[in-house]
Amino acid sequence: MKLTTVNKKFKQGIYKPINSKKYRGNDYPRFLSSWELKLFRWCDLNEDVVEWSSEGIAIPYSNPVTEKNSTYFPDVAVKIKVGGEMKKYLIEIKPFRQTIDPKTVDHGKKRKKTILYENLNYIKNLAKWNAAKKWCVKMGYEFTILTEKELGINKYENK
Repeated sequence: MKLTTVNKKFKQGIYKPINSKKYRGNDYPRFLSSWELKLFRWCDLNEDVVEWSSEGIAIPYSNPVTEKNSTYFPDVAVKIKVGGEMKKYLIEIKPFRQTIDPKTVDHGKKRKKTILYENLNYIKNLAKWNAAKKWCVKMGYEFTILTEKELGINKYENK
């Protein structure tokens, strides 16, 4: 695994799968956080995972913020053996705070510009996730968002 420092705030780099036959992609996957790296390792090393990819699925959606058509690339697609059947999941990794409506959060002393950014980002993410859910129904996948809670991560571990 080669680590690079693109953004000093987060661990980023290229992940070289140990079980490369399970990974579906032209290049090695690039992780943008330690949370993604944790999921990559889990997919790579879990015996029940049959195949996985990183940002390998393109889902068109209408961006309500820019009012333009765009493309969403979910973080991971994975096929897993569960009991006697195969399950397919489309996974997005996000901090929990980005999965809830910012209007419901106490912003304390945050600047108005930051609050506006959080609201616009949330609106855009909802559009992406709704498009992903529709795509998943058609393609036989289940869409799920993993946060630090599901990943068992301390929110400060990403640094």
